Amino acid sequence: MSTGKSRIGVVGAGTMGNGIAQLFAAAGHPVTLRDLKPEFLDRGLAAVGDSLGRLVAKEKMSAADRDAVLARIKPTTDAAELAGCAVVVEAVVENYDIKAGLIRELDAICSEETIFATNTSSISVTRLAAASKNPGRVIGMHFFNPVPLMQLVEIIRALQTSDETSQAIVSLTESLGKTARVSKDSYGFVVNRVLVPMINEAINCVHEGVASPEDVDVMMKLGTNQPMGPLALADLIGLDVVRNIMDTLYNGFDDPKFRASPLLKQMCDAGYLGRKTGRGFFTYAK
Repeated sequence: MSTGKSRIGVVGAGTMGNGIAQLFAAAGHPVTLRDLKPEFLDRGLAAVGDSLGRLVAKEKMSAADRDAVLARIKPTTDAAELAGCAVVVEAVVENYDIKAGLIRELDAICSEETIFATNTSSISVTRLAAASKNPGRVIGMHFFNPVPLMQLVEIIRALQTSDETSQAIVSLTESLGKTARVSKDSYGFVVNRVLVPMINEAINCVHEGVASPEDVDVMMKLGTNQPMGPLALADLIGLDVVRNIMDTLYNGFDDPKFRASPLLKQMCDAGYLGRKTGRGFFTYAK
């Protein structure tokens, strides 16, 4: 199918969803952004406005172009407004039951040609596709935060994903100026399967008293030429998200090497989730 500048649906106006909506709108696509409550949509659109405002301040975008991008995003709480979309990208909470329920809801709303792309970071896309009456149109489209800036989009083929769906999403991704790389469906795919256990092991180094969080991050930055230490990155991602991914890897592969660090579990239990709560391995001004 040809996606052209056709309408794109984005479900979920949180950090990932509003970034995905901004990306598509900046590329000229009309976007229907759906969430459950008006206040969620208001926050998402405000985040897009702030992001675009920074580009205007840096003279990388004109005020007129900013206004045009915002005008292309139509917020709604009505799922029926996704009916005319060529592609619907879901960016809701990382929970299988919620995502599968959404896919079943979209099945009843959208045409048979609509592609359903999930932004899941670790859940089996094959299992999600099985929730659809037309599983060949379900595919993983894993963006990275912050969406407008990060270059990679992981395209994950479920066992059921059709060649037509895969080709359409790769072409669409490249039309956004992003780099698409395709993997078969596997827990954590490629990036998170490699990255998150590394973060978990850095947390274990702190848990075992091998080094302080500051020293772990300095050593990893200078020793491996990473732009950000693994613990600062964990705080940026959200420690609850890191734990969810580790649990998904552990349960999916049934392999103890993916067991979440005891310290990671404790910090999540304490509500120390990183930047979004003002405290993780480091402290942040809210």
